[in-house]
Amino acid sequence: MFKRSQPRPLHRRAIGAVWPEMGWHRATQYTLIRIGRLPGSRSAIAGGFAWGAAMSFTPFIGLHIAMAVFAAWITRCSIVAAVIGTVVGNPWTFPFIWIWLYKAGVAMGFGQSGVSAETMDFSGLFGEVTAAALKGDWAFILDTALPILMPMLVASIPTATIVWVIFFLLLKPTIGRYKSAAAARRSRRLSMQLEAVRQE
Repeated sequence: MFKRSQPRPLHRRAIGAVWPEMGWHRATQYTLIRIGRLPGSRSAIAGGFAWGAAMSFTPFIGLHIAMAVFAAWITRCSIVAAVIGTVVGNPWTFPFIWIWLYKAGVAMGFGQSGVSAETMDFSGLFGEVTAAALKGDWAFILDTALPILMPMLVASIPTATIVWVIFFLLLKPTIGRYKSAAAARRSRRLSMQLEAVRQE
């Protein structure tokens, strides 16, 4: 049910993974509708999404969803909203996030100030770190990766905190308005149905 008559070609699906077919504006509206329909209080839903967004501003690539789910569970926020919130970190935003984290970490006194963040291959670095961890090559992680990851990790703490607060404050009233409007629509439909029954 509700399936495409013809499956999308592989290249269209690949493009859609990084660039939504409906456009970013409609994709944002669709995401807001999805989180607005989630069960729970507006604080729990907004807090859950904020956790997902905040964890996207950490250098723990591949662990964002797990970290967001754990944080949402600990704080009794919406776990589903937390998973959805990780979409803030995506192939289009990650390069800017990583550059910001490294520069901010260097400004805070960590890392090498003479290294240009714009020329760093962060994606390659994270892939090499994962491979090194699987092989147990801790020398590479400590000698090569840690000097780059440490400033990013330090900067991610205040950055993620600020991101959480911003998304929570923006989404809480938005979700509240959506739920109030949805409740009003349901009430009107129920009233119309009751009126129709009385007239029969």
